[in-house]
Amino acid sequence: MQSWRRTLESLCLSFGAILVGLLLFGIFCAAVGANPFAVYGSIWKAAFGSWSTFQNTLIRASPLMLSSLCTALPARLGLVIIGNEGALIMGGLLAVSVGLTLGTAVPPIIVQMAMALAGILAGGLWIAAAGALRHYRAVNETISSLLLNYVAIALLNHLVGGPMRDPSSLNKPSTYPLAEVNMLGVIPGTRVHWGLVYGLIACLVTYVLMQRTTFGFAARTAGGNVRAARIAGLPVGKLTVITCFLAGSCAGLAGMVEVAAVQGAANESLNVGYGYGGILVAFAARHNPLAAVLISLLVGGILASGGILQRAHNLPDATVLVFQGLVFLVVLYSDSLYGKIPFFKEKPIMVTPPSPPPSPGEEPVVTA
Repeated sequence: MQSWRRTLESLCLSFGAILVGLLLFGIFCAAVGANPFAVYGSIWKAAFGSWSTFQNTLIRASPLMLSSLCTALPARLGLVIIGNEGALIMGGLLAVSVGLTLGTAVPPIIVQMAMALAGILAGGLWIAAAGALRHYRAVNETISSLLLNYVAIALLNHLVGGPMRDPSSLNKPSTYPLAEVNMLGVIPGTRVHWGLVYGLIACLVTYVLMQRTTFGFAARTAGGNVRAARIAGLPVGKLTVITCFLAGSCAGLAGMVEVAAVQGAANESLNVGYGYGGILVAFAARHNPLAAVLISLLVGGILASGGILQRAHNLPDATVLVFQGLVFLVVLYSDSLYGKIPFFKEKPIMVTPPSPPPSPGEEPVVTA
């Protein structure tokens, strides 16, 4: 019963936070002179109104699913990792480097697997560094992972504008493009690339790993009480580094998908904000990988609607970022309500202790 109540409370708080975010966004739209209901209608039309527009949502949801795991997995250990953007960038940079190095000398499937492995390693090691600093040197993981984002962005700007720059990329500095045969294709009958499948598989696998295995149980135990976990003999340091590596590898894979399925090269578009959007998805999903799939679709739909808001309502394209920010603030506030709503609290069961046996020679008391 307790588990059922907690699940229901989590769902209600998550969807309630999104609804409150919608309300606040409507107030913002009204304040700038737009009709909130017309704006909502345009967002729905651009995100889910037809199969064609829904495919745009799926394309944007793919990296959000993967990058959200970069925050969701360490949260099981009690860590707040927000280095998603940096891990995504590093994964994309190393993936495109491997793809350009291999070129067309080997079969495309081998090149794609090598790029995926490169992205996984780059992102995993990037976030594992933040986890190791937290465990072995007591460096705050939130600050260190945030600062690693800036380091990754600086490396991206330096490499695509210098050593790795394609001289023909004049207006938008980029690396040399990947060979067409090495690009990730699309799912037959759609415009959606295979990165969506990667995201769905990653969310399913990580859910099983954290909820149905001894490794996940050990990670949750360490996250609940580190001291008790150490007394029980759990390798807290190893759990921390491995979990952070797995988290970063998902974001790194998202970077590989962006360069191999969308951009075709590494450029400033890697720093488009999917990593930061993944943080919002992870918190809104309460760090549940399966719930992250649904939240990613919602956030992906919001991102896909930026253009229509500009054309139909004369709102800036960045208006959708205001919506994201409002939802993120409300979601963070809703965390303070978890476990405090009386309706979802487990009602204690009153157990009447048995009456003591009668003393020798004493008549038992019989009640009617």
